[in-house]
Amino acid sequence: MENIATVTAVHRDRYELSMDTGTTTEIFYGRLKAAAFYNSTEIVPFPTVGDRVMVSQNTGGDSLILEVMERKSVFMRLNATQGLPDQAVAANFDYVFITMSCNKDFHPAKLERFLTAAWQSGGTPVILLTKSDLMQERERILAQVSAKAAGVDTYCISAYTGEGISQLEKYFVSGAVIVLLGSSGVGKSSLVNVLLGEEQMATGSIRESDSQGRHTTTYKQMFDIPDRILLPDGNTIKGGGRIIDTPGIRKLVMGEGTDGIDLTFEDIAALASQCRFSDCRHQTEPGCAVKQALADGMLDIKHWKMYLSLQKEEAYAKARQQIITRRMEKAKRRR
Repeated sequence: MENIATVTAVHRDRYELSMDTGTTTEIFYGRLKAAAFYNSTEIVPFPTVGDRVMVSQNTGGDSLILEVMERKSVFMRLNATQGLPDQAVAANFDYVFITMSCNKDFHPAKLERFLTAAWQSGGTPVILLTKSDLMQERERILAQVSAKAAGVDTYCISAYTGEGISQLEKYFVSGAVIVLLGSSGVGKSSLVNVLLGEEQMATGSIRESDSQGRHTTTYKQMFDIPDRILLPDGNTIKGGGRIIDTPGIRKLVMGEGTDGIDLTFEDIAALASQCRFSDCRHQTEPGCAVKQALADGMLDIKHWKMYLSLQKEEAYAKARQQIITRRMEKAKRRR
């Protein structure tokens, strides 16, 4: 019997599915890997948490995923196996909660990278500065965030005291999906536990040596947010929707489009539009507004170098995609 389902968890050898019929089952995915790879020319043929899939349901055992439906948003990371497609981290989300700790995890360059990936994913970024109860330089950090992410909603929150979490109420809407994006140990799982009202996710204590949280999440999982959320301070707020927690991400793949880069680096895009030549590479061309801004100290050199780095990654991702697509099409023709 075929049915539509949502992937709610990805384990080493199984997917957990929430069927549209209201039942939940698990499937073995070893056969899926071979079938999906050789019967598809998509760059990412394997399901991930948040995916909508067509399933051949087997009530007496494992079911089989037949098809991954088109995604409206997705995060990718490099496949550890050379020559294979990049791996999807999460899919079909509406909001990207970029989580960065207020103690020693916060770094402007990391924020630029996550923000670019969030815009390119197709979701709407929201910045959460976690562990605000440990925050010592609030105004300085908020000023840095404002400079890097003008117009992006930003909140200082604490899963320990409940500070700022009530301001997130507008994102908890029936049908909406939130994905948490951030490094290991920044408090993603602690936030999930607060929203769910129970210890669903393991959490680690803060290391005294560097004030960093310990990595705890080991697999991708989606949860239903309850209709009412009890905060640590005793107040309650409206809930709803779903939230995806993922292991800390070390290396996201930049997408093909440049929209994410342009949105994150709007200042550089504006300068580039003032260059004498429309195809200016900002190297030796005369009348380059970007070079002039760097020389005048109006454009931060670190900000510029990150922009160049992400552009290179985007070009590399596009080249890899073309190579893998050709290989998969060639494999299909040999069958």
